[in-house]
Amino acid sequence: MPGSTKTMGVLTVGTLVAVTAYTVALGSNGWLWFGWVVLGLATVGMLASRDV
Repeated sequence: MPGSTKTMGVLTVGTLVAVTAYTVALGSNGWLWFGWVVLGLATVGMLASRDV
């Protein structure tokens, strides 16, 4: 896994943990989840383009 893809994966997982903690502590925020989904899709796109 190249460095930039690995960094993006770590950032995605870290953001998931942060958004989940926020949701548990303060309640759900749709924009945070939307942002995480966009980040996750970008990470998947990076992984997919790496294999081409």
